[in-house]
Amino acid sequence: MIIVYGIANCSSVKKARAWLTEHGQTHEFHDFKKHGVPPEKLALWTQAVGWEKLLNRQGTTWRKLDAAAQAAVRDAASAQSLMLAQHSVIKRPVVDWGQNLTVGFDAAAWADRV
Repeated sequence: MIIVYGIANCSSVKKARAWLTEHGQTHEFHDFKKHGVPPEKLALWTQAVGWEKLLNRQGTTWRKLDAAAQAAVRDAASAQSLMLAQHSVIKRPVVDWGQNLTVGFDAAAWADRV
């Protein structure tokens, strides 16, 4: 079962969910705003893809953080702490394909999966 993690009103998440539906891929959606970020999943994601890939330094939430909060993110532990407190700084969508994990939406890369 494919599980899409993200925020419902995020444009990348909307595109990803629409793409999966259009390609006949059944999936579940886990909304960070409604259900939070599962700490155990975040730890696994960090191991699988690295905290640098998970942390969205281009997004509004990151840019709104003060310089001290941004500078405090130096390693996996500090990044995970921030991501648990401010789930909007996680790059979206995080997709658990069952055998592996992707971060972000890339239609061309996903085409090889179906």
